[in-house]
Amino acid sequence: MTEQKIQLSVAIITKNEEERLPDCLKSVSFADDIVVVDSGSTDKTVEIAKEFGCRVLVEEWKGYGPQKNSAVQKCRNEWVLIVDADERIPDDTKKEIKEVIGNPESADAYSFPRKNFFHGKWIKHGGWWPDEVVRLFRKDRGKISNRNVHEAVEVNGVTKRLQTPIVHYPIKNIEEILKKINSYSSLGAKDLYQAGQTSSIFKATMHSLSALVKTYFLKQGFRDGKEGLIIAFSGAVNTFYKYVKLM
Repeated sequence: MTEQKIQLSVAIITKNEEERLPDCLKSVSFADDIVVVDSGSTDKTVEIAKEFGCRVLVEEWKGYGPQKNSAVQKCRNEWVLIVDADERIPDDTKKEIKEVIGNPESADAYSFPRKNFFHGKWIKHGGWWPDEVVRLFRKDRGKISNRNVHEAVEVNGVTKRLQTPIVHYPIKNIEEILKKINSYSSLGAKDLYQAGQTSSIFKATMHSLSALVKTYFLKQGFRDGKEGLIIAFSGAVNTFYKYVKLM
């Protein structure tokens, strides 16, 4: 039986996501408008998106915030849902989204708790749960912050929380962690530079140690075992190189 679609736009940005994109698109197939903005994939990402019936546009990379804003601007419906290729919308969450956008008294935007998985394990500490993220909003009431990395939805109106989660698989393997550290630290340094920040080896070291202590001890990342240690240490290394690159 063909699933009945609702008037909802889904905005996704991609680059070389042929492995993770199919499951993402299946999970949002209840939406009647899916926009994929690709930044030059060399694998089958674009082909997969077109096969799923998405509207696909290929654009130069502008940074996470600007790229997502570009995708949102191309959405046709009043309600927009932002998802990444490594995220999934479970059935219970789908049901709650349908209820929200069908209610005339709904808020202007909604946040979701996000379940993050690493090495097949749900990470519940270190700031990784409930990891509230605003992802569903009225197009005329929300926009993405103009940041190169760690962007967020900015809402001009009322935001409420939903109870059902988005499922997130942000890390495939250790090699991907290292690639993300290099990429995210460069983008983070650019954001700091644009904000007028300065750096030094001392600042880099202290910010890195602070990130490690906060994630592993204060937010109890140690309770997630070896995965918690890897996550906390990776965050500290990312912070160190972000400030070194800024310097």
